[in-house]
Amino acid sequence: MTKRLLAGLAVLCSALLCGLATSATALAAEQAFRIGIAPHTSARVIIEQYQPVRRAVEAALGRSVEIVTAPDFTAFARRAMDQDYDIAVTTGHQAEMLRKDAGYLPLLTYKADFRAVVVTSAKGPYQTAASLAGTTVLGLSPSSLVTLWGQHWLAGQKLPGIQIRYVSAADSVAQLILAGDASAGFMSLANRAKLAPEVQAQLSTIAESRPMAGRVYMLNNRQAALAEPLRKALFAFGETAEGKAYFDANQLGGYRAVTDEELEAMEPLSDEVRSVLKAGK
Repeated sequence: MTKRLLAGLAVLCSALLCGLATSATALAAEQAFRIGIAPHTSARVIIEQYQPVRRAVEAALGRSVEIVTAPDFTAFARRAMDQDYDIAVTTGHQAEMLRKDAGYLPLLTYKADFRAVVVTSAKGPYQTAASLAGTTVLGLSPSSLVTLWGQHWLAGQKLPGIQIRYVSAADSVAQLILAGDASAGFMSLANRAKLAPEVQAQLSTIAESRPMAGRVYMLNNRQAALAEPLRKALFAFGETAEGKAYFDANQLGGYRAVTDEELEAMEPLSDEVRSVLKAGK
């Protein structure tokens, strides 16, 4: 009796373990391909904006694809370094860090120039660089490209008493400036153009960067076999009506190849991101 009971329990346990193993295998097979987008605006807007890209990649891979982001640029960089994303879409300085330090592979970038701008209230007293002395200026996070460029720009102006405050998105920068809570802020030219027309009309641009390596699609090395199929699929998407509408709506100009040289040019700013991550900010 005891032997039969023990034998029955052994069969039951074996069946349960097999069931758990099968479930785990099925779950792994169903795990979505993750495209991480650096948080240049709110999560809601990012997820909506990248749906056409999601659908194109999903069709190419024949598997579920999800768009994800992070609370800020530093958290995004940390998650990308921890291999959380199958594709990371981020600005050139983080892209170079991911290429050099984490083995990500460059796929492509957008044709439109990426520029950073310094904006102020059009009706406010801060219309020159010198007028910002002793005030609060807004950035997006210590490791965002527009913020790093802006901080270098401020340092070059040799302005005393500047306090940098970090906020979550370009629309928050605009709102706080117009509310009088800051003298100026940094954002990308593309994000400035995405603000509501009535908000844009209330802002002045007092400085603008040279073109820099903008949002680059970086493929996790674990997906290296998909590099060419994904590149071809994305370029093909760019030729479709949906792709052209996506580029037009976001003023991106289409896709183009990205070179190692233009990423390497971002290395000084990549090193600043490394310092931010090392400091645990």
